[in-house]
Amino acid sequence: MTGREQRPLLLTQGDPAGIGPELTLTAWLRRTDASLPPFGVIADPDHLARVAKALGWDVPIMSVEPPSIKSVFAKALPVIPLTRAVSAEPGKHDAANAASVIESIETAVRLVRAGEASALVTNPIAKHVLYEAGFRHPGHTEFLAALASVGAAQPCHPVMMLWSEELAVVPVTVHIPLADVPAALTTDLIVLTGRIVARELRGRFGLPNPRLALAGLNPHAGESGTMGREDQEIITPAVATLRAEGIEVAGPLPADTMFHARARKRYDAALAMYHDQALIPIKTIAFDEAVNVTLGLPFVRTSPDHGTAFDIAGRGIARPDSLMAAIRLAARLGSRSASP
Repeated sequence: MTGREQRPLLLTQGDPAGIGPELTLTAWLRRTDASLPPFGVIADPDHLARVAKALGWDVPIMSVEPPSIKSVFAKALPVIPLTRAVSAEPGKHDAANAASVIESIETAVRLVRAGEASALVTNPIAKHVLYEAGFRHPGHTEFLAALASVGAAQPCHPVMMLWSEELAVVPVTVHIPLADVPAALTTDLIVLTGRIVARELRGRFGLPNPRLALAGLNPHAGESGTMGREDQEIITPAVATLRAEGIEVAGPLPADTMFHARARKRYDAALAMYHDQALIPIKTIAFDEAVNVTLGLPFVRTSPDHGTAFDIAGRGIARPDSLMAAIRLAARLGSRSASP
């Protein structure tokens, strides 16, 4: 086992009023049955203790530094304490919690970049809560990319992959209105995304010859231009460029026939042209197990593929499947060195 593999994983707090705290507690309680690797969470130990007590769960909590996570994990949930107390109540989102959310993320990035951890797993945040506190980044991923870009020769270009054992999908355009997609979709953006996906499937996932499938934008991939010219004029040139670089890629393909079981065997990742084109199939196939993986960062970051679920927070009924899958995948990816 290498030194990289021995480093623990770090979980961020997420929004403390959401389901993140109880999911973290549940994951630790199920650590043996779920074969989870050692992890610590950057949070307020007293807040986690209150959540556990309110739910009637016996979760010993111990404040630690990163090197102690592995030795503590079997007997207590290791917590790297925040510098501020958290007074959040389940289900009651409040901009006053924003500072602790941001501190947890910043601390996790600092520690993983310093080699204190092999990867980070982020619990869900609520962007609208952070916006109320003056947060200026479009979202969680963009904030991580900004932190990762500090001191780097060039800014990171993060790529969102939703991964499960059955399907991996990447939306080329992400959180923008559907009406804005055709203007935002460019050949250069598709090529850049394809390069990053292929590179990380090789370096992180260990696939020597990754196969990509590109969905068409229009019905029937444009039907030879009769249902829109974007597939011929934007996506097809991107496919040609990626192939010329030695990447195995198919497309543009009609999106309505890309995601059945036989079709999925022909590729390792599907690149979709907009958000729902990617997320509908994977949430249909693997709703509870899908993991959000950020490609293009100098470290491994995974996250459960769901939100803060304020409506059920504090009730102890939130399913931890996606978080546990994110922890396992982070350990797997963190044990490899990504290609430069």
